[in-house]
Amino acid sequence: MGARIWTVRDALGWTVAYFEREGVEAPRRSAEWLLSAATGLSRVEVYAYHDRPLTDEERATLRDGVKRRASGEPLQYVTGEVCFRHIVVQVEPGVFIPRPETEVLVDAALELVRDVRAPLVLEACTGSGCIACAIATERPDALVVATEISPGSASVARANAERLGVGDRVSVLECDLFADAPAHLRGSVDLVVSNPPYIPSGDLPSLPAEVLGFEPHLALDGGPDGLDLVRRLAADAAAWLAPGGGFAVEIDETCGSGALAGVEEWYQEVRVIRDLAGRERVVVGRKA
Repeated sequence: MGARIWTVRDALGWTVAYFEREGVEAPRRSAEWLLSAATGLSRVEVYAYHDRPLTDEERATLRDGVKRRASGEPLQYVTGEVCFRHIVVQVEPGVFIPRPETEVLVDAALELVRDVRAPLVLEACTGSGCIACAIATERPDALVVATEISPGSASVARANAERLGVGDRVSVLECDLFADAPAHLRGSVDLVVSNPPYIPSGDLPSLPAEVLGFEPHLALDGGPDGLDLVRRLAADAAAWLAPGGGFAVEIDETCGSGALAGVEEWYQEVRVIRDLAGRERVVVGRKA
């Protein structure tokens, strides 16, 4: 960027123009987030303090972020954080990036325990811990046990719970589904919730390059029909739930009928909930 003094406005304008030339998706939003991460300014303050000069350290951080984003790396990995409902969770390469549609899953989960006092929640495939932390934040009386098979993701989830002040009510276990969940919880859980890998294997090659090239395949591949983990979860969760306990799982938008069949085998009041775009996104039910 040369030896001249660069203001916030200069850096923003240059970065937006560069991203436009490079074909980066949402060039202005990407530039705003990177500049915010480099300077510590909020996205609003980026415009309010547009004449503030950047320090050498801020310029170096921004240059690195611009280079990574232009290479196709997801913006969330570059900035290290994602907004999810009312919280901000930290992510890093190797950890699945939370999606806005998963907020619908949290809505459905919270509704299932709306009338339950001090609900006990069991979450599988927690990833960054966004679901567990959101539930614990929005239900201060909830106790959440979350599991994650990836050691790196489990570590990030624990750190997010501590940073968000819910570490005393969110415990993260490194295991496959419910393998290491405390045995004494069997039959007493009020809610089982999960956003498991659910992309049909044959659809993986058609995913956007920044998803397929950077995000962990372990968190994406749901097997031939996208329902391998959904079926396992539905069967396994029944043993952990108390009578009347709720079950909520996120699914691929093409798998609604198959997911219903797999869940109806174990639960009653089963139904599909659509996301804000009208796509079938969540299946819920209750243990008889």
